[in-house]
Amino acid sequence: MGTLLLSLLAVPGLSQAFEKDRSYRFSVLHTNDHHGRFWYNERGEYGLAAQKTLMDSLRYDVQAKGGGALILSGGDINTGVPESDLQDAEPDFRGMNLIGYDAMAIGNHEFDNPLAVLRQQEKWAKFPLLSANIYQKSTGKRLFKPYAIFNRMGLKIAVIGLTTDDTAKIGNPEYFTDMEFRKPAAEAKALIETLRATEKPDVIIAVTHMGHYDNGNHGSNAPGDVEMARELPKGYLDMIVGGHSQDPVCMAKENVKQADYVPGTPCEPDRQNGTWIVQAHEWGKYVGRADFTFRNGELTLEHYALVPVNLKHKVKNSSGNDEWVNYEAEIPKNTAMMKLLTPFQKKGEAQLNVKIGSVNGRLEGDRNKVRFVQTNMARLILAGQMARTGADFAVMSGGGVRDSIESGPITYKDVLKVQPFGNTLVYVDMKGSEIARYLAVVANKQVDSGAYAQFANVSLVADGTTVSDIKIKGEPLQQDKIYRMATLSFNATGGDGYPPLNQLPSYVNTGFVDAEVLKQYIEKNSPLDAAKFAPQNEIVHLTAEEKAARDKAQQQKKRSYPKMILAWFGWDDE
Repeated sequence: MGTLLLSLLAVPGLSQAFEKDRSYRFSVLHTNDHHGRFWYNERGEYGLAAQKTLMDSLRYDVQAKGGGALILSGGDINTGVPESDLQDAEPDFRGMNLIGYDAMAIGNHEFDNPLAVLRQQEKWAKFPLLSANIYQKSTGKRLFKPYAIFNRMGLKIAVIGLTTDDTAKIGNPEYFTDMEFRKPAAEAKALIETLRATEKPDVIIAVTHMGHYDNGNHGSNAPGDVEMARELPKGYLDMIVGGHSQDPVCMAKENVKQADYVPGTPCEPDRQNGTWIVQAHEWGKYVGRADFTFRNGELTLEHYALVPVNLKHKVKNSSGNDEWVNYEAEIPKNTAMMKLLTPFQKKGEAQLNVKIGSVNGRLEGDRNKVRFVQTNMARLILAGQMARTGADFAVMSGGGVRDSIESGPITYKDVLKVQPFGNTLVYVDMKGSEIARYLAVVANKQVDSGAYAQFANVSLVADGTTVSDIKIKGEPLQQDKIYRMATLSFNATGGDGYPPLNQLPSYVNTGFVDAEVLKQYIEKNSPLDAAKFAPQNEIVHLTAEEKAARDKAQQQKKRSYPKMILAWFGWDDE
């Protein structure tokens, strides 16, 4: 797997904290982007009960081989499953205590609720929630514990926490009025230098919620783990346990991840500037295991694996029917964990599993669709918003759509999985000229990001910078006409980099929670016809080649006009 030369003894200000010629063994067990999945799904996949059994088994195996285990989470415990959301992730944190987590990074979704909720979660957790780069603006002091020190088999290990500086942009702006997210790499460098001078750790690990982007190509996202590893001096960080991008980080070749990682197959973590980078997909689908040996200042990664937690795939059985089969041996559910979690699950189910309506056809809300193309699920959500506010059109971030709904009955649980954030419905009245400027920004948000815009009652052509051929409810946009737009408080207050609207005189926050608006629309209009909400290619995004061809055609058309007309429009000098 390779050897990482730390050159600890050559670094000024460092003293030798380990015993010469002694081999230390330790393993890092890790998960990330839990998102409320304390309970197993309908196929019996993942869940903290099976994870507890697996973690215990892995820990015992590490100990039997003369090592010690460190259990870390890359953050985002909150948001994704209604039973967890309605209980502020209490079952999740209590379950993580029982498993024996040592520390976690604070993720962006830890701020989906007011800070008071996160402070309560810190009290529930028997392990530290770490972030070195989140500061209170008014005092200039860190809001959270920046690092923790652990001793494993006599080896001193420092774990520092870092949170994506995109959090203020992609989270609810209402919660960040006195909060600042500083650049993680700069904070990491300063903190590591302080730790080297004071704590003198043998190994330094960053547990982060920043994202892994192949070769540092982070697009519209803030820089992630790869970029930070490259920016820091070599030897500053031994390992990054990451999250946020929700990938299994298994490299196909240098700087390129495997596109479709198959559970149970070998996994080679990324390595940048001497730093190992790992990430275990999402939801507790895997537990990552990194086995290290440390000897005389050299850290060797002996073995790495992603261990699937009861993940299944579909096969045809002898009768020709579909059957879900485990990739690896079934992991039993820990009885103590089931005893802990069952009351939480029953409490949630009682409130959520009540039918509110039905739909004929699938409503598409999968992450790999709503961040790339217009979908019928987004159109349904926006239809509910327009109906409640009397709006002419509606806009929202694709990242605000979190799940699909299958054909058939719809429960309140289904609705809350689609819209788990608790944003409120707002509307604003604007002139057509103002709307054109607004749409020029939001319609050109990059694909493959949560900011990608979903529209209803809008048609337009976006070229990456501007928009053209704008129509509202099928009619060309009139510059002086007043239109009403519905959206969510998240976007209206600048979330995902959308232009803020909350200071406009016509801005109205209705106070209606997004999921409740969708729930009532479904109740009133069921049975729904999914086809009614299907996009009709109203939103067109030109590629660079298409834009160039269009511009060339326009220039040729201009040249064909008489000189008098060219002069009139100011085109004669082009």
